[in-house]
Amino acid sequence: MEAVQVRTRDPQSFTQVVGAERADALALVVGAEALERLHGRAVININSTAAGGGVAEMLHVLLGYVRGVGIDTSWLVIGGEPEFFDITKRVHNHLYGTAGDGGPLGPHEHEIYDATLAPERDALASYVRPGDIVIIHDPQPAGLAEHAKKLGCHVVWRCHVGIEEQNEYSREGWEFLRPFLEPFVDHYVFTDRQFPPDWVPKHRYTTIWPSIDPFSPKNQDMSPDTVEAILTHVGLIAGREGDTTFVRTDGSPGRVERMCDIVRTGPLTSPETPMVVQVSRWDVMKDMIGVMDAFATYVNSGRTAELVLAGPVVSAVADDPEGALVLQDCWNHWRGLPHAVRRRIQLVCLPMHDLEENAAIVNALQRHATIVTQKSIAEGFGLTVAEAMLKGTAVVASAVGGIVDQVIDGETGRLIEDPNDLEAFGSAICEILDDDDLRRRLGEGGRTRALETHLGDTHLERWLHVINSVLSDE
Repeated sequence: MEAVQVRTRDPQSFTQVVGAERADALALVVGAEALERLHGRAVININSTAAGGGVAEMLHVLLGYVRGVGIDTSWLVIGGEPEFFDITKRVHNHLYGTAGDGGPLGPHEHEIYDATLAPERDALASYVRPGDIVIIHDPQPAGLAEHAKKLGCHVVWRCHVGIEEQNEYSREGWEFLRPFLEPFVDHYVFTDRQFPPDWVPKHRYTTIWPSIDPFSPKNQDMSPDTVEAILTHVGLIAGREGDTTFVRTDGSPGRVERMCDIVRTGPLTSPETPMVVQVSRWDVMKDMIGVMDAFATYVNSGRTAELVLAGPVVSAVADDPEGALVLQDCWNHWRGLPHAVRRRIQLVCLPMHDLEENAAIVNALQRHATIVTQKSIAEGFGLTVAEAMLKGTAVVASAVGGIVDQVIDGETGRLIEDPNDLEAFGSAICEILDDDDLRRRLGEGGRTRALETHLGDTHLERWLHVINSVLSDE
């Protein structure tokens, strides 16, 4: 178990984006009430990685603002061998309603899971005190709930994944986790009200949408010249070289130095060429292959648009053992496409050595994109959707999970009811590519909604309700 360094952030910085009234509400109302309610208790978050994926990204930001209002908070990351993460990825996929790698979730897997967390339980005692609130994120560290409870802590389990209608796989995943959670968790937090299993009482869970930080390197304002310079430098377009600097979270300047690992054929595309972009982990639930097929069959013909499928360098995401396999499947599928289609599709692995540099590249990609897609088969929330909306980029996404809470079809983006309907997905992309006014209207509507509902101040206000609920019996 290791502690992650979290930089304190000033909640008044929200004034630049949402005005003084909302910024004051975060600092003077939410923060002050939480401090009074906690009365010296600390809030400890535990997950399985400090880099890669929306949970880690969100914690870096939100915990900074939590510290900024004066609350004692820390972030711990557990470790584990590959076999442990194979099991937790299997549980993850089951909660999304799929078989994953098809392996079992029986007594042997329970034993490996429990044994892996044994040293983490021992380490936890040095980080917490009785009365503290321990927030455990997702399946990987769920087995720490019992020990946190024995140490006298209030225990919250935060689940970022799930499906709207339970099936045999999701029920098996929940039954795997149930003995580690049900007897010990005081309160649950889910991304969607339809995600909880039936054994979680309604009065003991809260729904909280994730949020994004408008000041992070991934979302901060970026000039068109800088966008072009970054994408040219990393090898994605044939544009003008130039200044690739961005602002780091500590206020210091950063510069995009590294390049992307790119699979493509043919020359680089012009900056003027329309670009359809999906940025996500190399995860089967993100259906990158489906995006390729929809583009190849329904978008490519008669249009000059390019498709970019981008994800992290797979070796950098410690808790996702399937990433390399999914990426390999994408490569193999890409190679099987006709040459005329293949030359319009790029598979991109983004550098992860410097997470803020990575974020700046994603920022440039989402701003340059004509359309950002998120063709997930299942999705907890989909932070990339909110990120694209904040930038005013038109979005086409599947109507699954938390995406439905972000995109209002025809107003803030386009929703595809059946994520497996390639024709509908491709048609929505074509409709936006061919209609400048529609693209502009969807982009403007998306930005307005992102500012209203998906920033950190509204997120932390919901967490105050959780704290009040957890401490209500004292």
